Amino acid sequence: MSDTAIPFLPFARPDITDAEIAAVTEALRSGWVTTGPQAREFEQAFTDYLGSNGLQSIAVNSATAGLHLALEALGIGPGDEVIAPTLTFTATVEVVRYLGADPVLVDVDPVTLNIDPQAVRAAITPRTKAIMPVHYGGRACDMGAILSIARGHGLKVVEDAAHALPTTWQGTLVGQLASDVTVFSFYANKTITTGEGGMAVTRHPELAERMRVMRLHGMSRDAFDRFTSKTPAWYYEVVAPGFKYNLTDVAAAMGVVQLQRLPQFVRRRQHLAARYQAQLAPLPLVLPADAPAGDVHAWHLYVVRLAPVARIGRDELIQALSERGIGTSVHYVPLHRHPYWRDRYGLTPEQFPQADAAYQAMLSLPLFTAMSDADQDRVIAALHELLG
Repeated sequence: MSDTAIPFLPFARPDITDAEIAAVTEALRSGWVTTGPQAREFEQAFTDYLGSNGLQSIAVNSATAGLHLALEALGIGPGDEVIAPTLTFTATVEVVRYLGADPVLVDVDPVTLNIDPQAVRAAITPRTKAIMPVHYGGRACDMGAILSIARGHGLKVVEDAAHALPTTWQGTLVGQLASDVTVFSFYANKTITTGEGGMAVTRHPELAERMRVMRLHGMSRDAFDRFTSKTPAWYYEVVAPGFKYNLTDVAAAMGVVQLQRLPQFVRRRQHLAARYQAQLAPLPLVLPADAPAGDVHAWHLYVVRLAPVARIGRDELIQALSERGIGTSVHYVPLHRHPYWRDRYGLTPEQFPQADAAYQAMLSLPLFTAMSDADQDRVIAALHELLG
């Protein structure tokens, strides 16, 4: 293609308006830029969005931090095992190693690409302490089966909901289910963004308290409380060797506005996903599974898989789309293929036939709320040209 081709369409782009810019500017001008009133407001707004019901929300600087805090609060440590899917980003399970425990990777369902409950059941040992389901692409896992397995074996459940705002399972929002902790991501390409950031949600007060303490150096008092007190309040105690995982007010100010816009974001993602589902149906592609009737798919990702009859391979298709000014990605190179996880735990592709087969055929198409129908038409036309 010539250098005068139409602009490159990225795989993802954050949807930032003047409202977010104004909120961030106000936070900067307030003189309070680290964790403070905006972070508190964001936490409360997030709890309200999910529908309180005893929930508490703990704002953190990444979903990775939230997952680490969740497992630490649950007492996961050396010698313990945590079951998770191989088809996820490394953050899901690296936090298990932070604590000296071992992740046990399992295969995924071939239709939804979510963790396979049967594989979870088969992986349980006397060392198993928790299950970490990942709501892949924004479609809920089979939480009924997972929670049943957990109850039957006395296991904790920490949901990696990085893709899952506002996903529902049997009519209930992810975050309101019977898990111990649910962790959301606000990274740049997520359904709402704070640039970097996350939220851990729990209805267990003791877990919320532990996560808050450990979020900020293990101090017995929140920095915001100390620095806004009208009376001398310099004294605090370090009660544990904590972390530095707090979310700044600058980021939280953006999050408050993004959360207000979430309903329109969802509608836009659903519109774009429905157009893909309809217009890509004739092609040799396995399209992503929609949510069951009555449930909400967050459509964080739109992942297609090349059918065996396709006339070109996945890598060739990605290159051809790039040459036509269209960005894509792959979600994910399964963990069992990465050197650290592969070598430490002696993993092979044959142990994960569904995830491995999906990986070799998959690519993620552009899907973001600032994307126009005309942008999407370019993607659809290119796929028809290359695969039709």
